[in-house]
Amino acid sequence: MSKKEETKTEEKSKDKSKAKSKDKTEVKEETKTEEKSKDKSKAKEETKTEEKSKDKTEKEESTQPTARPRRRESKHGIAHIFSSYNDTIIHITDISGAETFSRKSGGMFVKADRNESSPYAAMKAANAAAQESQAKGIYQLYVRYRAPGGHKNRTPGPGTQAALRALKRSGMRIIRLEDVTPLPHNGCRRKGGRRGRRM
Repeated sequence: MSKKEETKTEEKSKDKSKAKSKDKTEVKEETKTEEKSKDKSKAKEETKTEEKSKDKTEKEESTQPTARPRRRESKHGIAHIFSSYNDTIIHITDISGAETFSRKSGGMFVKADRNESSPYAAMKAANAAAQESQAKGIYQLYVRYRAPGGHKNRTPGPGTQAALRALKRSGMRIIRLEDVTPLPHNGCRRKGGRRGRRM
């Protein structure tokens, strides 16, 4: 072979090696760009999934009600229910009776005077009192119900049973029921005069 042919073959081999190296570099760059795009897409997907999970947790937290304390951890209260044929009063206090958590009456929930002692008014008052006291952490109650008593009527009014039922249905745990209607011990004279009430 002559020198010219040798130089031509060398140039061809150089060109081939250059082309191969270019192809390799292009392939490497393409793979790098593909990897970068994949990493970006993965990062975007991860951020999207994180945002979705955050949104879900926020929605769940917003939709879920406030965590109700366990009954053993919750405080005890006393529900004083005064029920006459004129009104029903529900008064929820602490054990000592010094602190008032809620106080509602049947007249606060009806317009007509004749409906103040009705079972409906007593139920509404008991529900409102239970919700207000639950917001303060009271979920267990000792219930003391009474009638006017003394030398007056000693039978509780029609709102007693409705109030007890409403307290139970509102989520309260009733530990004990107690009738504390006061009894007369030869104290005040009943009104009506010597000849009694005129009918």
